[in-house]
Amino acid sequence: MWRYSLNNFFVQRVRNVGSNVAFSIFDGDIKDGSSFCDDSQYTNAIDRFNLFKKPLMYIPGDNEWTDCHRTNNDGYNNLERLTHIRQVMFNTPYSFGQKKMKLEHQGALAGDYAENTRWTRGKVVFVGLNMPGSNNNKVNTDSECTNKSARSLEDCKADNAEYLARDAANIAFLKESFQKAKASKARGLVITIQGDPSFDLPETESFNERSLPGFDGFTNFLTVLADETGKFGGEIVLVHGDVHFFKIDKPLVDQAHLVKNFTRVETFGSPNVHWIKVSVNPYSRNLFTFEPMMVSGN
Repeated sequence: MWRYSLNNFFVQRVRNVGSNVAFSIFDGDIKDGSSFCDDSQYTNAIDRFNLFKKPLMYIPGDNEWTDCHRTNNDGYNNLERLTHIRQVMFNTPYSFGQKKMKLEHQGALAGDYAENTRWTRGKVVFVGLNMPGSNNNKVNTDSECTNKSARSLEDCKADNAEYLARDAANIAFLKESFQKAKASKARGLVITIQGDPSFDLPETESFNERSLPGFDGFTNFLTVLADETGKFGGEIVLVHGDVHFFKIDKPLVDQAHLVKNFTRVETFGSPNVHWIKVSVNPYSRNLFTFEPMMVSGN
C-alpha cells in the first residue's frame, strides 16, 4: 500500500515487492499535484501498474481528478477527468497486474462508481472507495472555488452535486460491504480511500475540528463508519494516503470514545516513497500486522 512516485522509484518498488505478497493496493495519486492532467498520465499509470506480477488494485486520488481544475494542472474540468478515469481505468472487471483478480464493482464498467471495488481474500473483505483529498470534491465558498483555478462558479455547483451523489453511493457501498462481511463471517474488513478524512487535525475538548469547512466532505462517511464499526464483531482497518506520513493509530472517534476494533493506516507519500506489508493471521489476537518496507535508494 502506497502513494505516488514515478518512474525509477516505481520500478524500484516493483522489485522490492516479494513474491509472497498476494496483491498490492495503490491508494491514489498517480502524479504529483503540480503536473498537467493530460491523458498520458493515466495510460502511463496503467503501464506501471501492469509491471506487477500479482494483482494490483487502484483507488483514485485527488491529484488525478479533483485537483485538475488548478491552473498549474492546466485547468482541466475535474468531472471530465473523473469520467476519463472511469472509462480508461475501470472498463474491465479485473485488477491491474500481470496476474489479474476479478473484482466486484459498484457501478457499470466504465460508468458511474465503477471505481468503487470489493474483493475477498480468506476471511477478510477489502473495499476501495473513491474518496479523494481536497475535501472529497466538496466546495464551500466562491473564493475556494476560483482560487488558482480555471473553474467557474457553475463548475463548482456541478462539483457539489457530484460530491453529494458520490458520497451517497460510497456510503451505500460501505454499508453493503459491512453486511457482506457479516454474512460471510469475515474476521476483518479493510477499507481504502485516498483522502485523509481529517484524522490528523488537532484535538481539543471544546471544539470538533472535523466540522471545519475544509474537511466536512468526509463527515457523513465517518459517521456511518463509526456506527457500522461499532456493530461489527471483527477488525476494521481504514487505509488512506494524502498527508505523506506513515502512521498507524486508532483515531476513531475521539480521545474520550476509543473504538477498539478500528485501526487507521496512513501510507507513505512523496518524497518518502516506501510501502507497507500487511499480514493476516486468523489465529492471532491481532488479525492484522503492519510492517513498513523501506525501498533502498529512496
